[in-house]
Amino acid sequence: MRINLTSVFVDDQDKALRFYTETLGFAAKHDVPMGEHRWITVVSPEDPDGTELVLEPDEHPAAKPFKEALVADGIPFTSFAVADVAREYKRLRGCGVTFTQEPTPMGPATTAVLDDTCGNLIQIAQYLG
Repeated sequence: MRINLTSVFVDDQDKALRFYTETLGFAAKHDVPMGEHRWITVVSPEDPDGTELVLEPDEHPAAKPFKEALVADGIPFTSFAVADVAREYKRLRGCGVTFTQEPTPMGPATTAVLDDTCGNLIQIAQYLG
C-alpha cells in the first residue's frame, strides 16, 4: 500500500494552480473538467509518478471553517519536504510569498510556514540527519 493522492482545499482553483506550479514549482499532472469545478492535481517535478496533490475546491460546508480555524491557530494544513529550507525561504520570499514562520529549528527538522494564497498555511521542512 502507498499514498497515491492527498488534497489541499483551495478557494480558487485557477489561482491555486498558478501558485502551486509557477511559484512553488510543482508540475501540473491532471486538469479535467468536472462540472462546475475541475480535477486538478500537481506533482513534484522530481517525482512525476509520485504522490499527487489534488487542488480540491473548498465548497463543502465544513471546509472553510476548518481552514479558517487552522490559519487562526497558525497550524499548517500539510508539509512539503525541501532540501534546504533557508534557500527555499529566500527564493519564495523573492517571489512575493508571505511566511508566517521564518526557518526555525524544530528537533530533527528545520521548518518554515507560508501562506498559499488560497486559504491555507503550508509548512516546508528540511529533515536533518
